[in-house]
Amino acid sequence: MDIDGSVLEGGGQILRIAIALAAVLQKPINVVRIRANRSNPGLRPQHLAGLQLVADLCSGKAVGNRVGSQKCSLSPGSLQGERYVADTKTAGSVVLLLQAALPCCLFGRGDFRLVLRGGTNATMAPQIDYTLPVFKPIAEKFGVRFDCTVAKRGFYPRGGGEVIVDASPVSKLKAVCLTERGRLVKITGRAFVAGKLSVEIADRMKESAVKILRRKYEDIPVDVKVVKETSETSFGDGTGIILVGETSSGCLLAGSGLGEKGVRAEEVGREAADSLISNLDSGGCVDEYLQDQLIIFMALAEGRSTVRTGKVTLHTETAIYIVESLTGVKFDIVTVDEALEISCQGMGFQRETS
Repeated sequence: MDIDGSVLEGGGQILRIAIALAAVLQKPINVVRIRANRSNPGLRPQHLAGLQLVADLCSGKAVGNRVGSQKCSLSPGSLQGERYVADTKTAGSVVLLLQAALPCCLFGRGDFRLVLRGGTNATMAPQIDYTLPVFKPIAEKFGVRFDCTVAKRGFYPRGGGEVIVDASPVSKLKAVCLTERGRLVKITGRAFVAGKLSVEIADRMKESAVKILRRKYEDIPVDVKVVKETSETSFGDGTGIILVGETSSGCLLAGSGLGEKGVRAEEVGREAADSLISNLDSGGCVDEYLQDQLIIFMALAEGRSTVRTGKVTLHTETAIYIVESLTGVKFDIVTVDEALEISCQGMGFQRETS
């Protein structure tokens, strides 16, 4: 089957979803026009690392697996639990490697250990500090089980981070209904600096974010930890902040920011706080960063899943398009009380046990 890598969002997300589903469903796939409309089209090192990782996971054959290639194919074999290593050799996101690999680990034989190297806190991707407190507990509602250890953090432009993921297969995933928002009960967070940078930067990020949040949510507890990473826990210099709002029904929504040269710490804290407030004001049960990550699990699960969210992002529209194309599952999006609900009847995919 051919998938056009330039449609809708037109980025690496199309490749990640396509190869993950190809490996799980054992369907040969061709992805063409990869990132064709980007300023540097084709596979970049992090996309190449993801493609090769999935090929390794499914004992498959990848063709076109070279930097700059605008087309590639994957002929999958069986998914077999072992230890696998993937290295972007850049600051490319380890979280995006995990997005491609995790569905494969759920439907293979035996336990999987993934050693993923690159950037743990990268731009244009979820931070590992988002994946662990937000994505992981929500994915567990589908029956997804994985442990993740951050061995070393890595930042732009050098990378050098490493996470270790242990995942076990499931027989099938469960449908999930996330439609009850509940009330906001607390906000937690983590402001960090690493390398040669002063911990004062993290303090300033925190103070800026907390000031904005307390102005909006006077009676809500706000607890943001300040962390100074050491040379043992990180590689290179980096700063960032993650804020997570938890509701009485167990919903988790977040906002985040990464430090950049020339950007004041207070602005990074403000960015994270404003992002969290925007997601909380949307009325959804998941934030703008999580909605597209759940689409593949909704499609593979048994039963009807429904997720309440704010505005549907282009990433989510893209995920739905690719997943529908490869699975035959159909998604519905309806307006309910000024929010949106994304739902589908999952295909109930089951792992082969013989």
